[in-house]
Amino acid sequence: MQDTRETAKSASGADARSARVSVVMPTYNESGNIIELLQRILNVLEGIGSPFEVTVVDDSSPDGTAELVKARFGDDPRVQLHVRVGERGLAKAIRRGIELSRGSIIIVMDSDFNHDPKYIPQFLNLIQYYEVVVGSRFLYGGGMYSRWRYYASLSYSTFIRIVLGIPIRDKLSGFFAVRKETLQRLPFDRIFYGYGDYFIRLLMVIVDLKLSVLEIPVYYDNRPAGESKTQFFKEFLRYTASVLRLRFSNKTCRMNSEEKERPISQPGT
Repeated sequence: MQDTRETAKSASGADARSARVSVVMPTYNESGNIIELLQRILNVLEGIGSPFEVTVVDDSSPDGTAELVKARFGDDPRVQLHVRVGERGLAKAIRRGIELSRGSIIIVMDSDFNHDPKYIPQFLNLIQYYEVVVGSRFLYGGGMYSRWRYYASLSYSTFIRIVLGIPIRDKLSGFFAVRKETLQRLPFDRIFYGYGDYFIRLLMVIVDLKLSVLEIPVYYDNRPAGESKTQFFKEFLRYTASVLRLRFSNKTCRMNSEEKERPISQPGT
C-alpha cells in the first residue's frame, strides 16, 4: 500500500501546526459534494475561536474528488489532503485520518452531507464535559430524510442492543467527537477495519472502558449529489457477521483487564 500526502502547505501553516480541533473526513467519489461541504465546515470552524484543521482522506476516487480538493484548497493550510493508493475501506481511511491529525479533539464525519456541519459547535462545547459525544438520529429532535432508512437503522440498532448490550442508541452513527487522549487508549487494529461496522466495535470498547458518553440529536439530510456507496443487503450481512463475532468469538475488540490499565500509547502502537 502507498499513501501520498497531496498538500505540503499544511505542515507549515499556523492553524495546522497548533490545531486544537481536527475534523476527519473519508472520501470516495464525492466530487459533487466535497467542495461545498468543505467550505461549510471551514465557515463553521472559523466561528469557534480555536485553531483547527480538516483532514480529508481520499481512497483514490476515480471521479477526481482529490483533484478538486487540491485545486480549491491546495494553498489553504487549514485543509490537509491525503490520498491512499492501493487500499480502500472506510474504517481504515478514518484510522489514517485520525493518525495524521494534530488536534486534541477529533470529529469524524461523512463527506456526503448526511452529517451536517452545523452540529460541530455543539460537539465541541459538550466534549469539554464528556470523553465521547455521538450524534444520534434516535433522540427527540433527531431523524433522517428517508423514513424507510430511519426505521431500518432504528430496528438494527435495537438488534445490536439486544445482542451486545450497548446502551448507546445510535450504534450506526459514525458522526462523533472524541478526545485524542481517549483515542490513544484504544486497540486500533481490532476496531478500524471493514466499513461502517467499525463504529459498533468502537462503541463496544467505549462501553468496556466505561468512558463518559453523551448522545446529541442530529438530523441526516439527503445527499445533494452522487450516489450512496452503501449496498444494503451486503452491508446487512457484514454488520450482522460483525455483531455475532463480537457476541460469540473470543477474538474480538473487547479489552481485558490488563489492557484497560495499560498506560496511554499512540494509536496503532
